Amino acid sequence: MLLYSILGAIGYLIWIVRMVIICQFVLYLLIAFNVVDTRNRFVQGLWDALNAIVEPMVAPIRRVMPPVGGMDFSYMVLIFGLSILDRVIGAAAVSVIS
Repeated sequence: MLLYSILGAIGYLIWIVRMVIICQFVLYLLIAFNVVDTRNRFVQGLWDALNAIVEPMVAPIRRVMPPVGGMDFSYMVLIFGLSILDRVIGAAAVSVIS
């Protein structure tokens, strides 16, 4: 039962990381289209915090997979990889119960 709880907590952490990645992407779009300005201290602080969380996970993917046509698909690869990891952990949690 303890292992099931640990696997469930890891699943929630993966979900939180995916939401942080999506928030960073949305903020990136808002900055790119000049909806919000990075001279605003709150926006800059939020961008720095999200970037500090996501960048260490995205950097190895960027080294292996360069931008294609000016598009950076590393975030999509990271979300896809986290989704696969979440499914594997979910299957492991189900097998622990059985």
